[in-house]
Amino acid sequence: MSTDISQRKRDHIDLCATGEVGFRDATTLLSCVRLVHDALPDLDADALDTRVTLLGKTLRFPLVIAAMTGGTAEAAAINRDLAAIAEARGYGFGLGSQRAMQRKGEVAWTYAVREVAPTTLLLGNVGMVQGRQMGLDVLRGLVRDVGADALCVHLNPAMELVQPGGDRDFRGGADFFRELGGFDVPVVAKETGNGIGGAAARKLRAAGVKHVDVSGAGGTSWVGVETLRATGEARALGEALWDWGVPTAASVALTAAAGFETIIATGGVFTGGDVARAIALGASAAGIARPVLQAHRKGGRAGAEAYLEGVERELKAIMLLTGSADVAALRRAPRVIVGDLEKWIAQAG
Repeated sequence: MSTDISQRKRDHIDLCATGEVGFRDATTLLSCVRLVHDALPDLDADALDTRVTLLGKTLRFPLVIAAMTGGTAEAAAINRDLAAIAEARGYGFGLGSQRAMQRKGEVAWTYAVREVAPTTLLLGNVGMVQGRQMGLDVLRGLVRDVGADALCVHLNPAMELVQPGGDRDFRGGADFFRELGGFDVPVVAKETGNGIGGAAARKLRAAGVKHVDVSGAGGTSWVGVETLRATGEARALGEALWDWGVPTAASVALTAAAGFETIIATGGVFTGGDVARAIALGASAAGIARPVLQAHRKGGRAGAEAYLEGVERELKAIMLLTGSADVAALRRAPRVIVGDLEKWIAQAG
């Protein structure tokens, strides 16, 4: 169970690309969103408008290839391939945690993607605890060095509790976000697979946060990733917390009720249908990470692009079949909430 940051990044790539690190029983609950079919859509399938404005930039499609990696040569190759796809297809792109870059300057090149993605919405990434310790000047340097358009500040207390050498002191988070209120670029409060519930959403809004990435439960369990690296008591704790979190669909609904300007729905988003359901719940766009990584591992850049083309086809089909000429119309599309998601919204809102 290595605490070396570069080895940890290599472990993360291998486990997410090939290992069983999904949630075991918990689901995203996106299947509890039933979009209502429109038998008379009065639309041209070839004229649907999938563009959205996200964090000040226009995306051709409401999708972010979500934060994954950095810090190793393999991570650099993955980042460049996926960022090039984002540039070509008009998506956003998220870098993995830049902690490795800050601690080991010699790996900064593994995060450099602007050469292949000059116009892409690029999201930087740093942990809340580490960011608070670094201070604003260091954070500005991390943003500047990669040319990021926004900075994700990730929240990962469950993951840290299992990770060797992980953080244990999570005090001062709301105050840190208040301090970031006048930061140089938009700041996104991002969870890492355990979701944002109603109480946390309200605390973030009270701290002035306008943008969130819910990264809910039901997709990749980052507790699970660290559990598979762990031994002894840490492994036992990870097994107990493997399925911990707020499901992605519930997290989107609860953050939408809190009134955020931007909501990115990540966490178990695999299909165009998942993207559509998240948007219908109030998301601005969706983020996909592990399925893209797995498609890239299997078939390189071409494999990742083929997978994403399928996501696009499915979303466009659902837009037509709900009578949604654009993404704003999809957000207003009739839908029925059933099952456990209905209970989450009623009881945790």
